Amino acid sequence: MRVAVTGTPGTGKTTATELLESRLDAGVERFDGEFAVVHVGELLEAEELYTDVDDERGSKVADLEALVDRLDGLDDVVIESHLAHHVPVDRVAVLRCEPTTLETRLLERGEPDQKARENAESEALDVILAEAVERHGRESVYEIDTTDRDPTSVAANLEAVVAGEREPSAGEVDFVGYLE
Repeated sequence: MRVAVTGTPGTGKTTATELLESRLDAGVERFDGEFAVVHVGELLEAEELYTDVDDERGSKVADLEALVDRLDGLDDVVIESHLAHHVPVDRVAVLRCEPTTLETRLLERGEPDQKARENAESEALDVILAEAVERHGRESVYEIDTTDRDPTSVAANLEAVVAGEREPSAGEVDFVGYLE
């Protein structure tokens, strides 16, 4: 089983998957075998799986082909990144957050105004959700609204996705009103 945890930056992917990882490391009974969690950002940096550096945005341009090759053959894995939906997986959990809240989170962690605003608009337009559905099909996508949830609750929802105990739910969250 390969599960992607994706979403716009600031939706809580890293925090929730770190909590999930600690539960998996503790040997949660509902899982057969062991699951690993791969934080793609760390992997890209450690193995230099990027093609360029975007100085204007202060980010590296991931080499998606090299990333897919690097992750090939890994089973029973949770792949965390805003890029994770570009990797072949069985299920995709898309973390969502109300755009104003998302913009505030990003500004509080030091992102430039323009980048925070662009990410909030992307969230309102369902960009990552649409990409995930297009690539993996609605039946494989699980939308989780993190806006008013604590990270433990989000991790519990992710655990249910990994365990196959949650129904797919793409298209249930609507933030388009942010754009008005």
